[in-house]
This record gives sequence, structure tokens and C-alpha cells, in this order.
Amino acid sequence: MADSPEENVVDRIEVDGVAMVQLLGPQDRLLRVIEKEHPDVDVHVRGNEVTLSGAPAAVRAARGLLDELLAMTRSGQGLDPSDVSSSNRMLRSEGGPRPSEVMGEAILSSRGKVIRPKTAGQKAYVDAIDESTIVFGIGPAGTGKTYLAMAKAVQALQRKEVSRIILTRPAVEAGERLGFLPGTLTDKIDPYLRPLYDALNEMMDPEIVPKLMATGTIEVAPLAYMRGRTLNDSFVVLDEAQNTTPEQMKMFLTRLGFGTRMVVTGDITQIDLPQGASGLRLVTRVLSNVDDIHFSYLTSDDVVRHTLVGRIVDAYSEYDEKRLVARRERDEATEFANRAERRGPRAAGPRDHLPRRNRS
Repeated sequence: MADSPEENVVDRIEVDGVAMVQLLGPQDRLLRVIEKEHPDVDVHVRGNEVTLSGAPAAVRAARGLLDELLAMTRSGQGLDPSDVSSSNRMLRSEGGPRPSEVMGEAILSSRGKVIRPKTAGQKAYVDAIDESTIVFGIGPAGTGKTYLAMAKAVQALQRKEVSRIILTRPAVEAGERLGFLPGTLTDKIDPYLRPLYDALNEMMDPEIVPKLMATGTIEVAPLAYMRGRTLNDSFVVLDEAQNTTPEQMKMFLTRLGFGTRMVVTGDITQIDLPQGASGLRLVTRVLSNVDDIHFSYLTSDDVVRHTLVGRIVDAYSEYDEKRLVARRERDEATEFANRAERRGPRAAGPRDHLPRRNRS
């Protein structure tokens, strides 16, 4: 006789101390995400009571998510749909940190916006920046590599842990085309640095940023401007590091001075260098065992943009893996053919000395 399926259970949660709109979002946007994350659980809201019904395991999982969202809401944290999805992913990984622990500590609060890590990978990355002198943040687009690094730089400046911030990135797209762009050299390079300016203006008062730049407290410059300098008492962020050559990466890292911290960010799957020799790819092998240098690897699970971005990243990773396997198979086939050609024609057999008419 087959075992009968588990009977459904009902779990009721009384929400006290917070407004339901904070927990469930305007027009119940967050509630819809909860229902999407737990399709096997019926979720009903009446007043300040949330009722969950379904199989025991499914209800326990949904209850765990709601408890974490409640804890974050009670701490004053505003939630958005991506927070709900990220929290559910963390709860599904056994032994991982609780979402309220990961998202509970804010890095910056500016202009009504709170910047904090939103995934376990981002939390580990932020913690590494606090603990190591040089940190490499490597991962796909949308994982917050540069944004969190800049937030930590602004935080360090506000706390007077450093006296200046230096933000830099290579302008590899410029190349020979740079001379054809209108304006001065600064005007030509500015578009490549614009993402750094935009992030700065989100994290600080836009009226203060130009003053800090005028006094040298904040510097945004192309990587080539780092040559020959020693950077003391600074927080330095190198963005788009996959587009540095090995020589440029070595040059940058050796600018490190006393009281300085460095964060290097990049995505080794998006190398724009013509020859493809990336300094970021090489440095992961050269410096992997050096003390006080930390490598943080972020994945599609750490993408905090639209959920579709994570699926796009995974699709491209799968495509690249298949292409790598196909290339390896072609190389092996070519090498086998080359070895056969180097061995030359086969040795003469026992009947090869006979006239052709007598070989039958």
C-alpha cells in the first residue's frame, strides 16, 4: 500500500509593529514575489494576519522567508522585489547566513537611499574590503562589484580613514579613435569615466562632489594617469580591470602606498583588448597565494539587477563552456593529425616489395 501524501497544514502569522504595506509592498508587489517564490503555498492576507497553507515542508520554507522579511522590516530596512528573491535564494542554501544578517548592515545612507549588500556573495566581498589591503572583485555584470567598492570608498572618506578617493579605469575603447573625438583630451576620455561620476553623484550630494574633485579629495582619472605615482592614505578603485594588460596591472598594483586600500573590479568574460591578454586574468594566478590580497568571486546568484540579467549571465556562461569544449576537441584533433603527419608514411608491409600484379 502506497504511503498517503502529507496532509496540508495552516500557519498563521500575526504582524505586529510594522505596517503591512512595508512588509508586502505598495499594491502588494512583494506579496506577489513571495507567491512566485513559493508556488506550492497558498498565501492569504487579512488585516495584519498572513495565512500560509500547503504541504508542511513548503509552508515551513515560506514561513522562514516571511520571518526574515519581517525582521528586516522591523529594523527599518526598506524592501524591494529583488530583496525578496535574494533572501529566498539564501534560505535555500544550507549553512549560509541569514538574509537579515547579510542585508542588516548599511554601508551608506544618502539622499534617502540605503546602500547595503544584498546577497551572501556581496556580504563576503564587503567584509573582505574591510579586512584586506587589496581586494579583487571578479564577477559578471550586475553583481555590484564597482558600486559596493565605491560605497566603501565614500564610507572610508566620511569616517576619515583615508584622505582621498581615487577612481580609475582603462579607456581601452579609445585607441586610435581617440584622436577623432571632439574636444580636449579630458573631453575625449570623460565618456569612459562617466559611470564612475554617476555612481558618485548617487552616493554623495552632487553639489559637494565638484568641490571635492577641485581640491583633489576625489580624483577620477584614466589608468594611464597612475604611472609614476605613489598613492598614500587613499582608497583606490580600479574598474573594468579585465581590460588592463599584464603590464598595466603590475603598474597599478605597485602604486600602493602607506595607509592605502585598493579594490580591483572586473569581469573576465568581457575582455575588450584586441589581443585578449588580460592583466586581471593573469593576476588571479600570480597573486593567488599572497597574504593580505583577497579574491572575491561573484556569480549570477549575486546579480541584483532585473532577475532576467541573472538568466542572461547563466546562458552566456553555458554557451562559453560549450564553445570551450568544442575548441579543445578541435585542438586535440589537429594535434593528432600533426603527430601522424610528423611520423610520415607507414612502414612498408611484408608484401609491399612484390610487383603490383602479384599482390592479390
